[in-house]
Amino acid sequence: MIRVGFRCDAGVRSGVGHLVRCVALAEELRARGVEVVFLGQVRGSDWARAQLRERALPLVPAPEQPVRLAALARELQLDAAVLDSYDLPEGTGAALRGAGLTVLAIVDGDPLGQEADLHLDQNLGAERRPFPWPARRLAGARYVLLRDSVRGRRRARSTGPAPRVLCFFGGTDSAGVAPAWAGALLATGVPFEATVVSPMPFEAGGPITVIPPTDRLPELMAGADLVVTAAGSAVWELLHLGVPTALSWVADNQLIGYDELVGRGVAAGLGRAVDTAAVGVLAHLLTDPAAREEHGRLGRGLVDGKGRERVADALLRSDPR
Repeated sequence: MIRVGFRCDAGVRSGVGHLVRCVALAEELRARGVEVVFLGQVRGSDWARAQLRERALPLVPAPEQPVRLAALARELQLDAAVLDSYDLPEGTGAALRGAGLTVLAIVDGDPLGQEADLHLDQNLGAERRPFPWPARRLAGARYVLLRDSVRGRRRARSTGPAPRVLCFFGGTDSAGVAPAWAGALLATGVPFEATVVSPMPFEAGGPITVIPPTDRLPELMAGADLVVTAAGSAVWELLHLGVPTALSWVADNQLIGYDELVGRGVAAGLGRAVDTAAVGVLAHLLTDPAAREEHGRLGRGLVDGKGRERVADALLRSDPR
């Protein structure tokens, strides 16, 4: 039986996006009879830890040093490894390949010097950008990794008098921006009903309900008239569902995706921080259903939900060295 290890971490500082997209690929591989194990740490996020526990996906602590990680991979009898982290030492991929594993590195633009048999960059427009690495690259929205809970869902538009808004910034809101964007919604002065997801509770008041990170997020996304979020991995789930989205960015590595999405018109741009212009954009979207639905229409179909199947095909076709 083929065994694949996923080297990724999740936590308050690093967020949970790396873990979520690895879970999506793990679901696909396990459905094909592949054994999977996660190698890393989950720090300070009960929600992230539950994603593994509820799927019975084992988590093994992983050493930082590439040589020690390669030794652990041999001990676990892994055939392949998936790397998804901005913080791994540069020689990690090379050490694993030297140990006889096929390596898939998930990247966001910059490969960070990581050697691999396959590089996956699922960002919109990645197929048009130069890539300074000789290995095969899987690039663009054709390869977006979506979880079962998203792939099996359809959008359900609201019928109430006020638009339903969902506001979240990853599973940990590592930048702590949810309260500020809740305030921006209130500053519009127009009717709406909102759910804000935040690991740190706060009082927003008015038509805003604040909840902790939840497994109901796909359901909440599908039922929203507008989602306010950052240009992270959750965007691909929103594009698949065709939900109108207004984007900010909370980390420099999100800016390429932000510019591509906003430039194509598949999302409205809010900029990096709350200001008068951002409040104006939100007010326009909340009061003009046609304008916000146009964003959803342009995004719908860009992510077909089969990306993880294509990635699994490519990984399982690659012969270990």
